[in-house]
Amino acid sequence: MDSLTGLLFGISTALDPVVLLYCFAGVFIGTFIGVLPGLGALATISLLLPLTYHVPPVMGFVMLAGVYYGAQYGGSTASILLNLPGTPSNVVTCIDGYQMTQQGRAGPALFMTAASSFVGGMIGVLLLIFFVNDVAAIGLKFGSAEYFSLMCLGLVTASTVATGSRLKSVAMVVVGLLLGTVGTDLDSGVPRFAFGITELLDGVSLVVLAMGLFGFVEIARSAKYTMPQLYSKITVQSMLPTKQDVKRSIAPTLRGSIIGSFFGALPGTGPSIAAFSAYSVEKKFSKNAKKLGTGAIEGVVAPEAANNAAAQTAFIPTLTLGIPGDAIMALMIGALMMHGIQPGPLMIANQPEIFWGLIASFIIGNVFLLILNIPMIGIWVGLLRIPYHYLYPAILTFIALGVYSVNNNVFDIYAVAVIGVAGYMLTIAKFEFAPLLLGFVLGPLIEENLRRALVLSSGSFMTFIERPISAGFLAAILTIAVVVVVKSTKPQT
Repeated sequence: MDSLTGLLFGISTALDPVVLLYCFAGVFIGTFIGVLPGLGALATISLLLPLTYHVPPVMGFVMLAGVYYGAQYGGSTASILLNLPGTPSNVVTCIDGYQMTQQGRAGPALFMTAASSFVGGMIGVLLLIFFVNDVAAIGLKFGSAEYFSLMCLGLVTASTVATGSRLKSVAMVVVGLLLGTVGTDLDSGVPRFAFGITELLDGVSLVVLAMGLFGFVEIARSAKYTMPQLYSKITVQSMLPTKQDVKRSIAPTLRGSIIGSFFGALPGTGPSIAAFSAYSVEKKFSKNAKKLGTGAIEGVVAPEAANNAAAQTAFIPTLTLGIPGDAIMALMIGALMMHGIQPGPLMIANQPEIFWGLIASFIIGNVFLLILNIPMIGIWVGLLRIPYHYLYPAILTFIALGVYSVNNNVFDIYAVAVIGVAGYMLTIAKFEFAPLLLGFVLGPLIEENLRRALVLSSGSFMTFIERPISAGFLAAILTIAVVVVVKSTKPQT
């Protein structure tokens, strides 16, 4: 079906009262965890994964998606008021946002942030709607060789653009790939790396891995966190911006939305890179570039529009090609696959209710977020006063109950604890988990498509080079590798 027909079909699904409730719950929770620094969307989605086993898939994924883009909205609140980014993509918002708070202009900063986030999110949704069929049509031309090469490109891109050591990122990708091989081989039926443990014959559970790495570890890292004192008193009336604020925000919001939409659709980038790129563009092209860093409204609205647009367009490669752009999208793909839903070009035809219902819910969710982030600002400011030592015991309990509810197996609770402890040690050594999760989710898919391509080509590896699209992806991998090696060997001046 065409985009307009699909959208209308999706709206009829998204307007179901129960789906609306899950959509609201998702964006509400997303805003909540975005406002509170430390937990993050990735950890929260990991904690909520078990819930999707007990509700219809469309409701579960509407909620998980709402948590993802809702966190982008909420993350700006602590960034502006306390100079503490609620999510990684809100880091750049601290630069001018906190300066505005110190100048007594926290209210207008929060209002324009909510407005620019809404505009960026809606532009991202529109681009998702109009380009999703075109990308899916391209995806239908892909065979096993093309998917293998594309997934390898996604892993290489993710490992090279990650912050910190590239070598450590590559190492975590390899660990993720190895974890993905644990379990019974589907072709031969032979157990692999189970070490005689019956519970591992089905492989490492995505829920257990995600909860251990992103739930348990985040709590361990933030247990001693102390929230700074909040002095600003924010009311709806104090949030009203001046005409000058609105005028100066229009162009940066549009530029940020376009930049965010572009980077969101690229595997391995995501909202954080989009936000920093939008801020960099403003420093070069804004009429008030010299004021950036001193409390300029442009420095707040541009990155916020960008990260929200990127959060929406990140679903383009995820849903149409089955290629995750970041760790959260990898988690979403893993959740879909656990329900027997294969993301990719055929998902539009095979699962139209989930596909278009999810996209239509983005529009409704952005409207919910606009309501949540302006009239209800007092609630979110009040959350910043909750002592963290009350929150974390409750979250740990939720982790234990959630992971047990999936298979009713105590072994999973022990596994979460072991993975959590190992993960905490890795964080001390400054390893990142996002590449690991991407490797874990894409590893089995890479292996499956590699085997299938070799069977179809009678064992010839030349099939990956003889097919033009596959060869193009491999050439891109080689180019990235050469650039990284050249940069790493270039003497520092």
